[in-house]
Amino acid sequence: MTTSTRGTAARRHAAPAVLVLEDGRIFRGRAYGAVGVTFGEAVFSTGMTGYQETLTDPSYHRQVVVMTSPHVGNTGVNDEDPESRRIWVAGYVVRDPARVPSNWRSRRSLDEELREQGVVGISGIDTRALTRHLRERGAMRVGIFSGNALPDEGTMLAEVRQAPEMTGADLAAEVATKEAYVVPAIGEKKFTVAAVDLGIKGMTPHRMAERGIEVHVLPATATVEDVYAVGPDGVFFSNGPGDPATADHPVSVMRAVLERGTPLFGICFGNQILGRALGFGTYKLKYGHRGINQPVQDRTTGKVEVTAHNHGFAVDAPLDRVSETPYGRAEVSHVCLNDNVVEGLQLLDRPAFSVQYHPEAAAGPHDAAYLFDRFTSLMSTALEGQRA
Repeated sequence: MTTSTRGTAARRHAAPAVLVLEDGRIFRGRAYGAVGVTFGEAVFSTGMTGYQETLTDPSYHRQVVVMTSPHVGNTGVNDEDPESRRIWVAGYVVRDPARVPSNWRSRRSLDEELREQGVVGISGIDTRALTRHLRERGAMRVGIFSGNALPDEGTMLAEVRQAPEMTGADLAAEVATKEAYVVPAIGEKKFTVAAVDLGIKGMTPHRMAERGIEVHVLPATATVEDVYAVGPDGVFFSNGPGDPATADHPVSVMRAVLERGTPLFGICFGNQILGRALGFGTYKLKYGHRGINQPVQDRTTGKVEVTAHNHGFAVDAPLDRVSETPYGRAEVSHVCLNDNVVEGLQLLDRPAFSVQYHPEAAAGPHDAAYLFDRFTSLMSTALEGQRA
């Protein structure tokens, strides 16, 4: 039997699996990864590459990710691309898993990695139909059940409807580091940044280190005193999972940073935290933005960027005017061209800005890399002002 045939046979003999949405829609396929039961919020990702970075992004905690790209796993799994210490997705849904991984960096198959980390998945279903369903009905709770002794449909649906919702979920502390650590600057050290970890991806402090920044990564529970104990030239708030409406502690810390006028940069969850700190509300998107092909316009330059996203919540801020906030004037700096969702904020009277997407480009395009340079420029200007 050839290797390819063995892969086909393994899929054919995989345990049966069922995906059950909370509105009663059911898809039947075969187990992929671990065999068992899992629950989460069903979301879809439109990226055609970067599945390993997606799986290890802490922002996907408690979410079941549906891949819109039909063929997944063909480059296997390597030891260089993980964005955190483990896979965070609650479940994984693919149409056609690769029979054999083929890449010079591959160390094992994606199926093997999912099994090793206990991630329950399903393959062989119509992911296009599932994605269209989620686009029409919105992200919702889901369960994946696999094995040779599956419950009846009524029992499975009841269990899905008992699972917790994403609205109101406070998850950042569950994925963030428990102990502070330092990512040293690459080359000459120019700045020190305190990075509040709300679910940070490994490439983010690396992008700052490339620019001569020594990054002190702090737990989500870090206090204002913890932030300023490292003597920061700037403060960073990372991406992360959950409902920003629950993030009262990070909001209070950010307000203290804004009061002091320290240069501040936030991404993803950090953008929502800045929105709340400025007095704006947040809301849950119908199905969110996830993938590496989302068009965003930088309104300060007019440039259109192709960007990487992973967010199910957004900031409710006016697009048509400058807003007055307790920290001076603020405006929407970036907007999604698909649906006019707020994708960035900036203060006009203090050195603070944020974006809703992922400029670290892991995985994804590099159009937004300039944002790290914008952060260093703010810190340079602040230091020059202190010396003057």
